[in-house]
Amino acid sequence: MDKNIIDFLIKAKRVTYAGKGAETESSRPNSHDLQYVEGKLKYIDTYLGGLKFAGQEALWNENIPFWSMNYTGRVIGNNFSGDFLKEALLNVTEEYPFRGPLHYKNVFPPIIKLSCKSWFWQMKLFRNITKQSSIELF
Repeated sequence: MDKNIIDFLIKAKRVTYAGKGAETESSRPNSHDLQYVEGKLKYIDTYLGGLKFAGQEALWNENIPFWSMNYTGRVIGNNFSGDFLKEALLNVTEEYPFRGPLHYKNVFPPIIKLSCKSWFWQMKLFRNITKQSSIELF
């Protein structure tokens, strides 16, 4: 992917969902839509659901779609932190511009760790040795 497109994609991710950006008008019943436009480029992230979710990110140049990525996931623990997921996604890199970093751990208690292996993310919240919360993104 062209460096200018990667830079745009990273910026778009940081100002929309990861950056707690405002949702735009829903494109489908009960969908969550976020959009970023810069010049002739447009980014839209739309997802359905909550505890179980599916979504798509897509890019357009002059209103012609040229890239998209689908994602699904589910929360598999009671202590899941959506803010932590957004924090991790803010750290998207040029090397992996499609999601957040392969590994991410916050520095403040409680310790939370995010790992991505072959399109599978698992997030764990460690308050103590006996409690943990995870989210799977497929």
